[in-house]
Amino acid sequence: MNMKTIILSLGVMAITFCAIPAWSQQVTYSMPQRDDDYRNTSVEIIGKVSSDILVYKNNRGNNVISVYDENMKLVKNVPLQFLPDRTLNVDFVAYPDHFQMIYQFQYKAYVYCYGVLMDQDANMIGQPILIDSSRVGNGNVKAKIYSVIHSDNMQKVLIYKINQDNDNNNIFYTFLFDSQLDLVNNSRLTLSMRENRSFLSDFLLSNDGHFVFIKEARAGANGNLSDAALIIKPPMTDSFIVHPLNLQGKYLDEMKLTLDNVNNKVFMASFYTQQRRGNIIGLYAGEYNWNASSFDDLKFIPFSDDLKMNAKNNSSINNAFNDYFIRQLVVRGDGGFLLTAESYYTTSGNQPWNRWNYMYSPWGFSPYYSPYYYSPFSPFYYNPYNWNNNQGTQYHYNDVAVLSYNADGKLEWSNFIRKQQSDDNNDAFLSYKMVNTASALQFIYNEPFRRSYLITVMSATPDGKLSKLPTLRGLDQGYTWMPRYGKQISARQVVIPCIYRNFVCFAKIDF
Repeated sequence: MNMKTIILSLGVMAITFCAIPAWSQQVTYSMPQRDDDYRNTSVEIIGKVSSDILVYKNNRGNNVISVYDENMKLVKNVPLQFLPDRTLNVDFVAYPDHFQMIYQFQYKAYVYCYGVLMDQDANMIGQPILIDSSRVGNGNVKAKIYSVIHSDNMQKVLIYKINQDNDNNNIFYTFLFDSQLDLVNNSRLTLSMRENRSFLSDFLLSNDGHFVFIKEARAGANGNLSDAALIIKPPMTDSFIVHPLNLQGKYLDEMKLTLDNVNNKVFMASFYTQQRRGNIIGLYAGEYNWNASSFDDLKFIPFSDDLKMNAKNNSSINNAFNDYFIRQLVVRGDGGFLLTAESYYTTSGNQPWNRWNYMYSPWGFSPYYSPYYYSPFSPFYYNPYNWNNNQGTQYHYNDVAVLSYNADGKLEWSNFIRKQQSDDNNDAFLSYKMVNTASALQFIYNEPFRRSYLITVMSATPDGKLSKLPTLRGLDQGYTWMPRYGKQISARQVVIPCIYRNFVCFAKIDF
């Protein structure tokens, strides 16, 4: 089978700043490889290094990096023979001329974390360096010990682990590196977790190395959040700065953070309710200003009846947003922000959908049952390259709300991307990928069509106008796309995994 290229003609796009003439998006497919069968292969798109596109693949312990050229033609597979047999996890940070690989593995009673620099051909630059080790006993460890985050400009990388002592305190070990994998700072810190049912979420790293996350506590065994605080660790200190949030007796649903590195601000947003397990009635949003060491315009913003009417499907106006989960929080250049939220729920056997059990129950998907897991509710956000496969579960991913607020916290416009997606036992082909091309936000998702899917691209301009771009008939070519596992590799390029005859391959879109 030869590599295939499809040209999609697009019409005129009206945007706030200027008019863009007619243009096209180009989709280029890689050729499936026999070793990349869908059921046994996990992948992670590393990114664009020099002119090549690099992808990590693991097939039953066989670790390789595939190097593709601009036309998605496979240049070579580079075996990672230095990775031990019991490798637990790998993370990547890509740069224009090299990339970092952070890997951890178990050997006897210890888990070791190493880092190595690699060039565009996936050759090691120098030797791997030992970052840290943890004694775990003689049993087999099934989950990673260390987590990796990086700043928006990629110049700072933080590796951290969290232990827990007998007093329910979380002990942090942090290792801050630069782009060349040189150590900037390492710290050991303690954060009290004595509040009942408290947990941590949304870990971020600023361009200058500030470590930022949220500490939250829920009301009751499976209720909304009754307490929250913004936690900040400056890059060169061994202490946390704790900034409690004033919830005024209300309850939060989840807290989403994003960084404004230009203005040294942390933006935050969460749905909120009036009762512990009440209906979602609005948005709690605002920002923390590093320069002033204070919160700015952190307020409760009720949803209007018109907005709730647009959000509801088969629900009533009072619970219109109860199935919505915040997916992205984007800072605007004028000091405002844009938020996307997706309607999502599952059904399983005789157990009805319950938002609070889903978020907090130890028997559900929620990462919050562990006091130091850190994911915004949906399982695929903490599972970057394995596909979900849960027998007896039906997944539903429906409309996406796009809400734009000005610098004063007032809703300027709202719109809804209408979609209805469902699948049994596997949600790998559901949800969407958002691509920011500066002039517009592109939402890529599968639309059900005659027992298969059509690839759909919906474009949202800065003034809130939605336009549906011509649809790529993916299955006409034999490909089934997994949009939400895609990765934006440059200003106008995104790479998305696909399935072709049960083999994993990739589609590159040039907008």
